[in-house]
Amino acid sequence: MNKTRVVVVDDSALVRGLLAEIINRQSDMVCVGAAADPLVAREMIRDLNPDVITLDIEMPRMDGIDFLSRLMRLRPMPVVMVSTLTERGADVTLRALELGAVDFVAKPKIGVADGLRQLGDDITDKIRTAARAQVRRLPAAASAAATGSAPARAAISPLGRLSTEKIIFIGASTGGTEATRELLTQLPPDSPAVMITQHMPPGFTKSYAARLNGLARIRVAEASDGERVLPGHAYIAPGGFHLSVERSGANYIARVRDGEPVNRHKPSVEVLFQSAARVVGPNALGVMLTGMGADGASAMREMRDAGSWNVAQDEASCVVFGMPREAIARGAAHEVMALTRIAPALIERLRSTSGMSTTRV
Repeated sequence: MNKTRVVVVDDSALVRGLLAEIINRQSDMVCVGAAADPLVAREMIRDLNPDVITLDIEMPRMDGIDFLSRLMRLRPMPVVMVSTLTERGADVTLRALELGAVDFVAKPKIGVADGLRQLGDDITDKIRTAARAQVRRLPAAASAAATGSAPARAAISPLGRLSTEKIIFIGASTGGTEATRELLTQLPPDSPAVMITQHMPPGFTKSYAARLNGLARIRVAEASDGERVLPGHAYIAPGGFHLSVERSGANYIARVRDGEPVNRHKPSVEVLFQSAARVVGPNALGVMLTGMGADGASAMREMRDAGSWNVAQDEASCVVFGMPREAIARGAAHEVMALTRIAPALIERLRSTSGMSTTRV
């Protein structure tokens, strides 16, 4: 079996040694090099031709974002970011995902050695996923947009009068931060409510929601337990908590709860989609975006059985075609389509049904 070849880029000798140790303990991967800064890394990548690199953000001579931007324009390859769990670290990590990083690991601010060892399984899982990911060359314009101001937004016609019973449910994992951004920014201000579970650790979802809120026409925020679910709003599951929807009289409300991981995830798409099937039924529209694994696939089938209309992202436009493939295999999706077509399809579906509430039979 060919091992996944990894180059570690980090200015900390301790972190480089720990990551190399974690990687080399795996039977299917090997650390072929470790660089203290991007300029050394550039030569290493050219000479060693790795399959994946892990990349720190804050480094001397050139920071990780500048290096990543150049790398994804000139020699695109799978990158797993290693970021510090701080508010600034979260913002910069999100820019890295915009630039094409496959995923990220949040290293602890204190107790780095013990913390990284505890994250060993997570780190190596992300490297395995990155090795299989579809990585695309970053256009120069996209690079500038990701590190500068947001591009101008095209006009989108309002949907008009819709039933407040309708809710769009989105599940995503690896590659999903950017896929969800593309989908949300195509929705009009009077879109039905959107509820989103994106696999993301604590400390990052607040920054992620704020970033989307500055780009989308609808209001985007972390979900709060007990808040009313309203049209024109998107609610993101907070990292480390499950999100679901419940009824309270004539209204939908969001439930944000702690609990055991489901399908190894917290938040879990399964939890959100099961509540959609149970509570919203034929008034739900389900979307399964790029991601590794099968989280949410069975629950999406439950949604379809309850009368929802579901879409899965196609393989060609996914970073990782895991979760959509599993949903398709279970017969959960009515349509399979490229990411760029999903928002227009949702809008067309709502318009074709006049957005009317559907009564259960």
